[in-house]
Amino acid sequence: MTTSGRRRAEADAEYTDFVRGRMRQWRRTAYLMCGDWDRGDDILQRVLTELYRNWARARQAEHADALVRTMLLRRLLDERRLRWSRVMLSAALPERRTEPADPTERLTLITALRKVPPRQRAVLVLRYFQDLSVEDTARALGCSAGTVKSQAAKGLATLRAVLDTAPVGR
Repeated sequence: MTTSGRRRAEADAEYTDFVRGRMRQWRRTAYLMCGDWDRGDDILQRVLTELYRNWARARQAEHADALVRTMLLRRLLDERRLRWSRVMLSAALPERRTEPADPTERLTLITALRKVPPRQRAVLVLRYFQDLSVEDTARALGCSAGTVKSQAAKGLATLRAVLDTAPVGR
């Protein structure tokens, strides 16, 4: 095997290890942000493809996890802006997958989270699901720390209002 072939194999192995260790977390993040497992999987696949193409640069990043979260968030927000994302290509809707064996409270929370505006939802997921600091969330979203704080406050207020009106036992 040539030296360049060996380097490529090592880079591929490093990429595979990096992705394998974080895939479940990224997939759940995508789901929480868009509310659909299939759409989240599609977006994550595009992010992973882009990451692979740019792995030589990405692996040198100081915070590769933060880079991938930012890529994921941007793809999710970009998809919402594109008109084609609203086009249905078939008359029958596919069955939506749900996360298996979730407690009732979790389903209620996820349903309520879908009713929070996208930017506020992104802040809530990054701050409270991903457990990022205000500063890391601001970096991921490309905004100020003050914006993260205000969006988190508004998002939590919206979430509380939705949960207060949700039927008990759902």
